[in-house]
Amino acid sequence: MDRSQHIKTGRRFPVNLYNKIEEKLKSRSEDAQGAAEETNTENKEDTGLVKCPKCGRMVDRARVVKKKYECYECGGYFRVKTNNRIRMVADAKSFEPWFEDMEVSNPLDYEGYEDKLAAAREKTGLNEAVTVGRCKVFGDDIVLGVCDSRFMMASMGHVVGEKITRAIERATQLRLPVFLFCCSGGARMQEGIVSLMQMAKTSAAIKRHGDAGLLYCTILTDPTTGGVTASFAMLGDVIMAEPGALIGFAGPRVIKQTIGQELPEGFQTAEFLVEHGFVDGIVLRENLKKTIRFLIKSHQGTGKKTYADFDSDTGVHFELSEELKELSWKSKPRSAWEKVKAVRQVERPSALDYMDSIFDIFVEAHGDRGFADDKALIGGIGFIEGQPVTVVADIKGKDIKECQERNFGMPLPEGYRKALRLMKQAEKFNRPIISFVNTSGAFCGLEAEERGQGEAIARNLLEMSGLKVPVLCILIGEGGSGGALATAVGNEVWMMENATYSILSPEGFASILWKDSNRAQEASEVMNITAQDLKRLGVIERIIPEFGGADRKTAAAIGGYMKEHIKEFLEKYDKKSGEQIAAERYERFRNF
Repeated sequence: MDRSQHIKTGRRFPVNLYNKIEEKLKSRSEDAQGAAEETNTENKEDTGLVKCPKCGRMVDRARVVKKKYECYECGGYFRVKTNNRIRMVADAKSFEPWFEDMEVSNPLDYEGYEDKLAAAREKTGLNEAVTVGRCKVFGDDIVLGVCDSRFMMASMGHVVGEKITRAIERATQLRLPVFLFCCSGGARMQEGIVSLMQMAKTSAAIKRHGDAGLLYCTILTDPTTGGVTASFAMLGDVIMAEPGALIGFAGPRVIKQTIGQELPEGFQTAEFLVEHGFVDGIVLRENLKKTIRFLIKSHQGTGKKTYADFDSDTGVHFELSEELKELSWKSKPRSAWEKVKAVRQVERPSALDYMDSIFDIFVEAHGDRGFADDKALIGGIGFIEGQPVTVVADIKGKDIKECQERNFGMPLPEGYRKALRLMKQAEKFNRPIISFVNTSGAFCGLEAEERGQGEAIARNLLEMSGLKVPVLCILIGEGGSGGALATAVGNEVWMMENATYSILSPEGFASILWKDSNRAQEASEVMNITAQDLKRLGVIERIIPEFGGADRKTAAAIGGYMKEHIKEFLEKYDKKSGEQIAAERYERFRNF
């Protein structure tokens, strides 16, 4: 799969994400050594067959171990012991455990609890259900936490909460990112209200860590339920999940026994949570270590190039053919109405087509953390010659099926909330923001009104106005009303040569002012909606040439032109403070 295919398909952190830099990031010898040690350890315990928890087949244990505890028959994941999980992601022999000698107590004097703890320690060789410490991932320091379901179903007692809290506090002091593999049956019943307090305690530590501008990521594994999902598991700047993992506040059995409700199949899976906006993406075990490396490098909070060994020639260089040079500013003049029709063509390139020429890498994030993942408005992290940026983009679709999936590029409230979540995250980690705008307008149906469309747009305008990172907005097709403005509050706004940007559609304009939507063509000519009109009015700063018209043949050249000028934009704002950047954006709109 090439990068353009990956960009368009996107819900998993990609298998081939690092095709261009993999050799510089991988530690093949360390991985091989770890795999060998893992296999040898497991074979000492059992060289026979093991039952897959997903498909129920008996499979060869050694082959399962070699595939990182994945069933080679159905692809289902086995649960992983702490040491094996650490071996998957940490550089060899780099893990330094913390707080291993914490005293275990029975805060409620629950009968038999000490015996249960002793049995769990004997069975697992662990002191408690979570192991925390410091390690290296491709040479970078992180704080790592791993929950182990073998220890009382990784339930959250006071020692679990204390170890996680102390680890996050120390990470804050050392200014290190935290990656926590979550797995739990929830709060530990034997500790009652004391266990419940761990939810608030761990959350408070995460807040301080975040306020310090540091990265906190969680990886949800099977199962992650109860009070853990209502605290540290769901508070990551980035939340990932393993395929098929059971994730939910109340498990199926609890729901059935409490209210008698049967959950539909697949209701609380990782995939379900991605679709409903609570998880950024599914991560495969084969990609875990590389994904952690990517997240470290894209959240370092510098806004500068973060790959010291990231060659500048890994990107796409802009070089016009002689034919396109001739076409560059000799495009056939088009009327406003012709431009309206042109930008509505389904064949017109989307932001994804241009992004493949602009960014070395782009990884999509998902969801608004509240309701759904709106496919009409995508967002994620891109690298432009080593510099991380946050990207948001309206996407309409290329055929009728995709157009329907993406709601014809008309975002719902959850789309705008997803964009805002990612933009606020960009501010936290000092990443510039690039917004590609192409929408006929915000969706205006019943469900949009029920979920607060107006409030979602207003909130974006409010928050974008004060962002302390540079924001560049590029209108590549239609810019329809407040639905377009909701992601177009930029320090600079650019338009493609034949794009349009208007208070509403020409049909709507004609209907409101002239009571006749059939006069749309006439309306388009008086509305001043073209790039040339808006440049004259001072609404935009730059017009991007289309080299005869945006299509499949010119998309790479247009993307290359954008890339060169985006680099200039980033360089211009590189020396400015966050306060200055926000003040200039305020003045830009204040002058209208």
